[in-house]
Amino acid sequence: MLKKNMRIDNFLISICILTIFVIACTKIDSNLTEDSCILFKEKKNWYKATKKSYDKWGAPISLQLAIVKQESSFNQFAKPKRKKIFGIIPSPKRPSTAFGFAQVTNPTWDWYKKSTGNTNASRANFNDISDFIGWYVNNSHKMLGLSKKDTYNQYLAYHEGHNGWKNQSYKTKKWLIDVAKKVEKNSKKYNNQLIKCENQLNKKGIFGLL
Repeated sequence: MLKKNMRIDNFLISICILTIFVIACTKIDSNLTEDSCILFKEKKNWYKATKKSYDKWGAPISLQLAIVKQESSFNQFAKPKRKKIFGIIPSPKRPSTAFGFAQVTNPTWDWYKKSTGNTNASRANFNDISDFIGWYVNNSHKMLGLSKKDTYNQYLAYHEGHNGWKNQSYKTKKWLIDVAKKVEKNSKKYNNQLIKCENQLNKKGIFGLL
């Protein structure tokens, strides 16, 4: 009986350690995400990923960061909050299948994987998400004629989908228009910060809006 209890205790301890490890690895200090230069200093691979996406698709690095910040606050396992029944009991289902850094839904993610051939892509992988955002921004440019530097409309098309943007569904959602303005503001802030650390991050001197 004593050995059995010890095994249970060890199992519970292991679960606790694993939980702490996962939280530590996925949680990003909010102070880091306010400054793109500081963020990329800590996450050098993230700069490489966003730069690669920019070179491939033409989506500004600052735009990529602003979308991720808005959608998940850089939480790779983010999911929509469950609605509460009677304001107390969590609903068994989430409002959508959105998941990961950029809160991409299942159908859109399947479209991306099929279109690019990146079948092993993960919404919890920053490299894949940078490529996804670049791909989506490029599609919005081709399908809707949106400039890749037009953060405001690019985000509206990102949130509402291409058909939603065409139908101007966002016009009835004041909250969404406010969010798009916030994303645009963050993108400009990130770009201004990147100007200051351009030499350290990219010796070639081209990283997005510049």
